[in-house]
Amino acid sequence: MSALAPLILVPALGGLIVLFIPRGFDRLRGVLALIAAIGTSVHATRLFVQRSAGPLLGGMEAPLLELGKIDLSLALRMDGLSSFIVLAASVLTALVVLYSLSYMAGRERLREYYTYVLWVLGGANAALVADNLLLLLISWEIVTLLLFLLITLGGGAARDGAGKTFVMIGASDCALLLGVVLLGLLQGTVALSACAARPLVAVGTLPILTYLLFLVAALTKAGAMPFHTWIPKAAEGAPTSVMAFLPAALDKLLGIYLLARVALFLFEPSDLIRLALLIVGAATVLLAVMAALVQHDLKKLLSLHAVSQVGYMVLGIGTGVPIGVVGGLFHMLNNAIYKCCLFLGAGAVEKQAGTTDMDQLGGLAKTMPVTFVSMLVAALAISGVPPLNGFASKWLVYQGLMSLDYGGAVFLLAALFGSALTLASFVKVVYSLFLGQRPPALASVRDADWSLKAPIALLALACVLLGVFAQVPVASVIEPAVGRTTGLAATVPGAMRTHLGLWSPTLGAVLLLAGVGLAAAVYALGTVAKARRTTVFVGGESFTTEEMRVSGPSFYQTIRQARYLRTLYDDAAQGAYDLYVLFGRCGQRIVDALRGVHDGVLGTYLGFCALGLLILLWALVRLG
Repeated sequence: MSALAPLILVPALGGLIVLFIPRGFDRLRGVLALIAAIGTSVHATRLFVQRSAGPLLGGMEAPLLELGKIDLSLALRMDGLSSFIVLAASVLTALVVLYSLSYMAGRERLREYYTYVLWVLGGANAALVADNLLLLLISWEIVTLLLFLLITLGGGAARDGAGKTFVMIGASDCALLLGVVLLGLLQGTVALSACAARPLVAVGTLPILTYLLFLVAALTKAGAMPFHTWIPKAAEGAPTSVMAFLPAALDKLLGIYLLARVALFLFEPSDLIRLALLIVGAATVLLAVMAALVQHDLKKLLSLHAVSQVGYMVLGIGTGVPIGVVGGLFHMLNNAIYKCCLFLGAGAVEKQAGTTDMDQLGGLAKTMPVTFVSMLVAALAISGVPPLNGFASKWLVYQGLMSLDYGGAVFLLAALFGSALTLASFVKVVYSLFLGQRPPALASVRDADWSLKAPIALLALACVLLGVFAQVPVASVIEPAVGRTTGLAATVPGAMRTHLGLWSPTLGAVLLLAGVGLAAAVYALGTVAKARRTTVFVGGESFTTEEMRVSGPSFYQTIRQARYLRTLYDDAAQGAYDLYVLFGRCGQRIVDALRGVHDGVLGTYLGFCALGLLILLWALVRLG
């Protein structure tokens, strides 16, 4: 058996065992799921360490089915790129399962929940180590189905989001299937390693169409614009732990992994295609964060920021230069960490306060100090504040953009402006949840359990360590993963040795801490004399605390009501820019137009099926 098989079999069998545990043993079910996730993480760590000795590890191949040039074989292989993503996915899953022991306690359908979580990990690992593109697609389909089932666990409110998610990602899977078939016809194989050995030049109608099909699949899975709308819709009803697990973390890892494979391994895109990718990345950064600024619901706001952060990854990979690609992949890892931390923190707040409506929250910092500090760290990290991990990866992306020969300054400005808006948005989040005045309804709120706080604190600590010591993962993990398996390291000699350019994160952290210490000393000297406290009054009339409370969501309502932005926000709320809604309307018109053909006669429908098969057969013969 291959050394890679346990990455798939352990969570798959663990989920099967959890599924058949009798009712009434929910605690045991969660503990067994945690053991399976930790076991997978330990094995992934062992493989990651072994991978450092060479670019490939644990290859195996078992033929299953062959149809001409299309070969479906059970081919597994791990290289530098897949090894660290498998490790990240496994560890994040273990943290989410630990968190779920308290967050999901007392809910119905826990048997399905833990089973689906483990099977998602197995499917994701299968996609990450698959050396056959058809096997990758099948594994991806399994994850898509399980994502749909996990979202439905949120109850009636989650059904629309689950349906939209399944349709949009399912459509992207159809695009990926067609792309794999076309690539197999053009390359004569669907083996990933064989295709990567001689990348297809994206010139000509059919190669460009193939590249675009792969691109649509990757961007939809990652949640980049304009294929992003399933993520905020899913956030409306899905359990917060599900949002932390899949849309915020695992889907980003899988989507950007596929994008990296497509842009760096399978194809050699033209400058025009790279420019289109940069435009998509910049638009995703800006438009998603503008939508997040005016949100009142915490989960929906975080989901839109999850979309916005994809833009930085797309920008980094779209540059095509070593330092930009390294930055994009490093940001993929960082985003999974701090976004998972933010969603888990939101879940802890929801568990204790009973709501994620930021209008009804406030003043929880003293009651939930660990959650407050952890979410504050993650908020600063996603905003790109040094010396945290978000800044380190964004810094690399910025340098990649500046090295472009065309439009680098424009895309750099878009990325910087997006970071500024992200910080503004999370000022609102931190104030709404933890600062300001606490509503009377939250007077009895208590701190969360340790199983809720521990994963959040560990993820916040990772944000600090991967920022302060960013040169370690960049030099020892990200750069070798890209350099050993692509030709990027050879294209610009020494470029991948620049690490973090002129930025020294460890020295920067020391200087920042010294500055914070100096500011704290100045503040302490200025507050020796304590201020007098009294009730709030205006013109001699006293007001209650609730009457004077200013909620965080009111911060940026002026943006929502701005003259030229109001129409855009209103149209977006009605689905004017939602591909799911637009294609739904077009599909309804087509259905209405074809209703006259539906005569209820079986022979008519069989004739249509036969005609479609003949057309498909003719197209395949012409392409072959």
